Amino acid sequence: MAAGYLDILRARHAARLLTGTLVGRLPNGTAHIAIVLFTRAEGGSYTLAGALAAAYGLATAVGQPLLGRAVDLYGQPRVQLPAAVLSALGMSLLAFAGLASLPLACLAVVVAGVATPPLEGGLRALWPSVLKGEDQVHRAYAMDAVAQEIMFTVGPLLVTLLVSLWSPAAALLVINAIGVLGALSVVLSEPSRAWRSAPREAHWLGALRSPGLLALLGAFFFVGLALGSITVAGVAYADDHGRESVYGWLMAALGLGALIGGLAYGARHWAGPPEKRLRVIVGLLALGYLPLTLTPSVPAMTALAALAGVFLAPAIACSFIVVDRHAPRGTVTEAFSWLVTTFGVGAAAGTAVAGPAVELGSTAWSFAVAGAGGVAALAVLLATGRVLEGVAAPGRTPDVVAGSENDRNGAVEPGFSSGHKA
Repeated sequence: MAAGYLDILRARHAARLLTGTLVGRLPNGTAHIAIVLFTRAEGGSYTLAGALAAAYGLATAVGQPLLGRAVDLYGQPRVQLPAAVLSALGMSLLAFAGLASLPLACLAVVVAGVATPPLEGGLRALWPSVLKGEDQVHRAYAMDAVAQEIMFTVGPLLVTLLVSLWSPAAALLVINAIGVLGALSVVLSEPSRAWRSAPREAHWLGALRSPGLLALLGAFFFVGLALGSITVAGVAYADDHGRESVYGWLMAALGLGALIGGLAYGARHWAGPPEKRLRVIVGLLALGYLPLTLTPSVPAMTALAALAGVFLAPAIACSFIVVDRHAPRGTVTEAFSWLVTTFGVGAAAGTAVAGPAVELGSTAWSFAVAGAGGVAALAVLLATGRVLEGVAAPGRTPDVVAGSENDRNGAVEPGFSSGHKA
């Protein structure tokens, strides 16, 4: 298992790009919990905390595809670093101004969200220029998903540690300062400075003219909804048990489960189209969310959280392949940014719904939102199966389902042959 990942990390620039991107994504990966904890510390309600987190998520959803398209057109350094600095300034405004003026607080989170740099899509666009062969590129997608789960494991613990040592405001400032350093490391690298997108057909819809990509994004809206609702539900569960640290352990367990699942997924070669496999993985993901509504004791709930996370990284890694297969030529960063956008909108909806669910019902109700999101994601994938499996992306040859512009032989995972069974 480890040998394949080590080969990737030994490649020139690979470790720096992965680490820099991971660090640069830390503000976005921890923003929802940081905003919720900050709002609660300032005396705000769960509903207000959920609304501010939702505003951030929606703003990210608007900014990511726009910035992703800008990266495809103008390159990474000219977009990524200014965006990272502006996003950090937005969160700094929230930390210093507090909730004394709600319009100002909302403006701060909106600026931070809109300016969130599209580092995720940028990294996935860089892998083909750094690694050798499709096998390594697609294993790197799995490693990317695993690294993301490390962020989701360490991030909440880091936020809660900073809150306990200093304050929620200090946590906002430190996390965003670290994020700027990560973005700086990426854009100063040789691959980032040299990268240029493939030529693209001028079209106002950009990546969204691909029916298969639209189907995938529809499903992953609900995966984002599930994850967003867990953010608020976990805080409510921790409040019920009188210990703020419980939240950090729940989120860490969720991330640890995803880490284990992602490592196992990326270590083996898969046969068959990834679209079909994605339906199975998302079905298992939904099944893992449902037991969280039982809200048992802290040790049992931590175990359930770890189990619920096992299929998260595999679902994300598999979705990367599907995006790559369906993105129209010249829109790779934008297409991956739309996936981030979908998560942002879904997470925003999840946090917005879970807050009132806690106050009008119970903590179990807010966890039920996560289960419903997983089931809805599976329903979308089942309903759009023919679109995902049988329609080539615009600008691609019809006999291959959306070959990637990054793949010289078509976007296939290790063990695939043109995306079809041998």
